[in-house]
Amino acid sequence: METLLTVLLVIVCISLIVVVLLQSGKSSGLSGAISGGAEQLFGKQKARGMDLVLNRITIVLAVLFFVLTIAVAFVVK
Repeated sequence: METLLTVLLVIVCISLIVVVLLQSGKSSGLSGAISGGAEQLFGKQKARGMDLVLNRITIVLAVLFFVLTIAVAFVVK
């Protein structure tokens, strides 16, 4: 059980890091480099929609991170 929770926690951590790096900040970050072509092709509205999806995924992954961290702490004890 402990191994399964730890593996899930590592997967969630890596996913959370990737999703946060993909989000555009005030300086456009990595998301601007990746979706820069998409903005020209589809317009800015699609890029904003992608940021909204990334924001929601970040929230879900953050909640999973905290739940899994607490679960691992209880299992290890």
